[in-house]
Amino acid sequence: MIEAKLDFAVPTLFGLESVVATEIKRLGLAEVRAEDGRVRAKGAPRDIARLNIGLRSGERVLIELGSFPAPDFDALFEGVRALAWEDFIPYDGAFPVKGYCLNSVLHSEPACQSIIKKAVAERLARTYGCQTLPETGALHQIQFALFKDRASLLLDTTGPALHKRGYREGSVLAPIRETLAAGLVQLMRWRGQEPFWDPHCGSGTVCIEAALIALNRAPGLDRSFAAQKWASLPGSVWSDAAEEALDKEFSGEYEICGSDVDPHALRAARQNAEAAGLEDMISFRRLDSALLTAESAGGLIVTNPPYGQRLLEEAEAASLIKAFGAACGRLPAGWRVGVISPERGFEALFGRKADRRRKLYNGKTPCQFYMYA
Repeated sequence: MIEAKLDFAVPTLFGLESVVATEIKRLGLAEVRAEDGRVRAKGAPRDIARLNIGLRSGERVLIELGSFPAPDFDALFEGVRALAWEDFIPYDGAFPVKGYCLNSVLHSEPACQSIIKKAVAERLARTYGCQTLPETGALHQIQFALFKDRASLLLDTTGPALHKRGYREGSVLAPIRETLAAGLVQLMRWRGQEPFWDPHCGSGTVCIEAALIALNRAPGLDRSFAAQKWASLPGSVWSDAAEEALDKEFSGEYEICGSDVDPHALRAARQNAEAAGLEDMISFRRLDSALLTAESAGGLIVTNPPYGQRLLEEAEAASLIKAFGAACGRLPAGWRVGVISPERGFEALFGRKADRRRKLYNGKTPCQFYMYA
């Protein structure tokens, strides 16, 4: 069975490490530390469920079983075989292996996969007193990382990545990932106390994530996870985590709006909001972002406008940013704005320098998140 103390590793999109670290601290885990592309923490078996259900901007929840020097295949085999795989993987558990090698003498990923698979199988076969393992049961995906001749072995508790919330039924070209959208809203420190607007809403992801944050609704409540099928983890862990998350939800009146010039995108946004159970919280309307105006004295805009590498020609994208920037400049002084964009010279086009910037990746595209006040 799973030990009381676990080492967690939560991969993140680059630039969102501090956001995810803050989320994990709020869940009460210990020794939380952000690294490039991931956050580490220590917790208990119940935190497997709490992290998967509650994290907004983490990509998946991994358990690190061990890390050791692996300058050659013998060291890799012995190091893997020494780990207590039987604490997690039952007699019939499936345990495929995947991973990567970087700056290591052992640079062949297929060869490392084979060695790791053989070492785990030998350990489990000896533990369960059998010659072969059926691997007909629940999935226990093993991940490895070989970096500078040091191996790290992990188990994936999540399955399909955490950005797959389950509400995206309608789609558009180049949608923003849910975990990134949630990260942008959190970077702007929005909690539902002011009007929220995405004037390039596409399929509605940013608005939906903003609504979930306003409600303090856990994003993983409506989906399943790989570790739910693990025999080593009691089912009560998941029901307790769900109950805890539900107890933390808020209720209230929120002003959340999405707009776009594309009627197909608006149909998709409404469909997704309905699938998320948030259709009464978010209003969508057709509007050119160059024409946006606001009656309220303050609010927050968070948006991911189309850009030249993605949906528009470069000149068209530049013209859109210029017109959008001019419209934002006409808003009352209490409005804050956050825009993610890869466009070089964005600030000149937008019409003013950002108060803060954060380097992020939208998919594989390097971007800046420009934050105004």
